[in-house]
Amino acid sequence: MDYKDTLNLPKTKFPMKANLPNREPEIMKFWDSINLYQSLRKENQNKPKYILHDGPPYANGDIHIGHAVNKILKDIVIKSKTASGYDCPFVPGWDCHGLPIELMVEKKFGKSKFRENKNAFRKACREYAHKQVEKQKKDFIRLGISADWDNSYLSMDKDFEASIIESLGDILANDHIYFGSKPVHWCIESESALAEAEVEYQDVESDAVYVLFKLVKNNLKINTKKDIYLMIWTTTPWTLPANRAVAVNRDVQYVLVEDKDRVYVLAEDLLESLNSVMNTSLQSVDSVNGKDLIGLSVNHPFYNFDVPIIFADHVTTESGSGIVHIAPGHGQEDYKAGIENDLEIFNPVNDKGCFDDGLEFFGGLNVRDANSSIISKLKENNCLLHQHKYHHSYPHCWRFKTPLIFRATPQWFVSMDNNNLREKILSSINDVEWIPGWGEDRIRNMMDNRPDWCISRQRFWGVPIPFFVNKKTNELHPNTPNILKVVSEIVRKDNIESWFEYDKSSLIENSDDYEIVTDTLDVGLILA
Repeated sequence: MDYKDTLNLPKTKFPMKANLPNREPEIMKFWDSINLYQSLRKENQNKPKYILHDGPPYANGDIHIGHAVNKILKDIVIKSKTASGYDCPFVPGWDCHGLPIELMVEKKFGKSKFRENKNAFRKACREYAHKQVEKQKKDFIRLGISADWDNSYLSMDKDFEASIIESLGDILANDHIYFGSKPVHWCIESESALAEAEVEYQDVESDAVYVLFKLVKNNLKINTKKDIYLMIWTTTPWTLPANRAVAVNRDVQYVLVEDKDRVYVLAEDLLESLNSVMNTSLQSVDSVNGKDLIGLSVNHPFYNFDVPIIFADHVTTESGSGIVHIAPGHGQEDYKAGIENDLEIFNPVNDKGCFDDGLEFFGGLNVRDANSSIISKLKENNCLLHQHKYHHSYPHCWRFKTPLIFRATPQWFVSMDNNNLREKILSSINDVEWIPGWGEDRIRNMMDNRPDWCISRQRFWGVPIPFFVNKKTNELHPNTPNILKVVSEIVRKDNIESWFEYDKSSLIENSDDYEIVTDTLDVGLILA
């Protein structure tokens, strides 16, 4: 007896084996023959719209699991909403400007090929990006993603590039843009500034040092004939050549501890920590309030000048010595303290991460190799109290995965506070439904604390910042809003390459009095 004849089994045309390598292309071919995406749009054309904006992938390299997860999840949402009766336009896009594409073109052709012709370089970047877009598009379609693939948007389309310049004009008209020399995240490999969104943090081991700054004159009500030294702690010894002050907190209590023929000053709350790190048993012999130290001066540990003791509200007793060395050209908090106390914003580091040749003792050294030389100089001057390794989180370049430096350079910024921009952003957060809810707290904290946005990049493949700056006053040309409108139309006709080839002197009178900005825009602004 054949028992299968006794079973009540469903009948189906589906084969027993999926045979996906053959079956999937057949399904794709069928979807293409019926124009699935447009057919679904047409069927729901009078229904409520559900729009999912596609944050674009970068047009560089093969798609990876991150791309697949991103697009597949979006596809699930779109198809689910379509099945629920919504009209769901889904227009995919690509981010086509920026450093990674420049690097691939340089790798393919060599840097020297385009040294004299930057527009040829831009055109090579455009061609490379187009090829990457087509390659990725083919792979996304193979994943079964339904989208308006024939009308995808590219950030390098001429209309897109022109609209970016128009938006730049709107931002400028709203008084959000300014030019300034302030510390920014700097990538040595790309020789360019980075925005906060381009920074990744990695755990590293750094050389940490306790450095002694000798008090110039003992105006404290302390009975001692020994030399008094303020003790600072830093994990970036390479910034010491740019030191222009030491900072204390006026509300912190500091103690004086004797060590042979010297007296050290540090925060009372950190004495125990210091003894633990140094394996010592230093004892407090006196104390002084932070406000009584402000206004005094100390010797620089290896240069022949004095620096002031100032107040800075970022000085805490969480770690170190409770006294901070201030290099206004190498940190945002240091810069703020420098501005408040009229300090020199000194940056002796060039674009390649090397000290200027004229810097005494350390000229020409790369900052990544300079710590040992600086520490040796501190030892030579008897200003190094202790050296140890310290594990902490440190900013790295998102693309090169290399440590960044803070470096004061002239850049263009979007002010977060001019014309109440920060308040407007925070207020608009209330108009958004956040799923999950914790996303609202996260973005609110980001906007509440984020510094001004550095929007300029020292690169070639990107939308230009077509500003004319007066050589004497450093002011923008008074007709800048109208100039930007003209530039946007130039770009709209034939991409950004046409602007770089354009006779710019024809746009303004007295063109010899103005310098043309050569920086490009951060891709974050391009996609904002």
